[in-house]
Amino acid sequence: MSSVIIKGVGSYVPEKVLTNEDLSKIVDTSDEWIVSRSGIKERRFAADGQTTSDMAFLAAKAAIENAGLVAEDIDLILVATITPDMPFPSTACLVQHQLGLKNISCLDVEAACSGFVYGLEVGKAMLLGGRFRNALVIGAEKLSSIMDFEDRTTCVLFGDGAGAVVLSKTDEPDVGILGTLTRSDGSAANLLHMPAGGSATPATADSVSSRQHFLKMNGKEIFKVAVRLMEKVSIDLLEELNMTTDDIDCVVPHQANIRILDTLAGRLNIPTSKFFNNIERYGNTSAASIPIALDEAVRAGKIKSGDHLFLVAFGAGLTWGSCVIKWK
Repeated sequence: MSSVIIKGVGSYVPEKVLTNEDLSKIVDTSDEWIVSRSGIKERRFAADGQTTSDMAFLAAKAAIENAGLVAEDIDLILVATITPDMPFPSTACLVQHQLGLKNISCLDVEAACSGFVYGLEVGKAMLLGGRFRNALVIGAEKLSSIMDFEDRTTCVLFGDGAGAVVLSKTDEPDVGILGTLTRSDGSAANLLHMPAGGSATPATADSVSSRQHFLKMNGKEIFKVAVRLMEKVSIDLLEELNMTTDDIDCVVPHQANIRILDTLAGRLNIPTSKFFNNIERYGNTSAASIPIALDEAVRAGKIKSGDHLFLVAFGAGLTWGSCVIKWK
């Protein structure tokens, strides 16, 4: 049976660094307050005029080069994002244009912070369908564009950036993406959402003045639900694959909150030393967080051929998911 492997990885983070001290000059907060609650020391913000597609394009170029391919080898682009350049067309189509490609398939995946895991599942299925050879799966976000700098509970948590992988089909069995498991629960949508800007609440002077076009989050409830559901989706997938946590060599989780990750590690009985974290430098970059961390882990030599890699994420929707990869 054919397998789908990650053939190349790449990432891009903007040059602008915003530290906790910088934020304390904008909103009532402090380095101690932010670090104690999230583990975040700094984050990156896109430059003026820099879009989600711009960052996605740069991460994609790096992944294609790392895979030893050229842009023309790509025939499918999936972009996971909640901050597209515009409601339509898809950010994937804009990335396609920047790469100089024509007549290929492009679409966006909207599963918030779980978007990259969802993208891997969709990408694998489409490659195994036989029509496509090499797929770009990109997580890219410009969260600074939807943050409310009058809300200190949310604006300190998020940053901008992009990460990408090239998925390729191989005839070698039992390598690459061994399994994914994705779940959702729309009944809790109001725990993390942006109320206005869609068909339910189109943009009006009132929606803008009441700050409804910014991200809104119930942090306490999200924390409790995230830990429980990430634990369950992790255990369920490992059971499906007849694996245990002892089989996992490296965990690359969604970089949301260091307290969530430490709690999850304890519940799964996986040493925190197996978790690759970069949250203190980038904050929560939503769908971009796992691919950025994955690229950094690979370049740091934390993942080697034959290792079992575990990805797990939780985000708005609510959505959550996990993925096991045998690194090729």
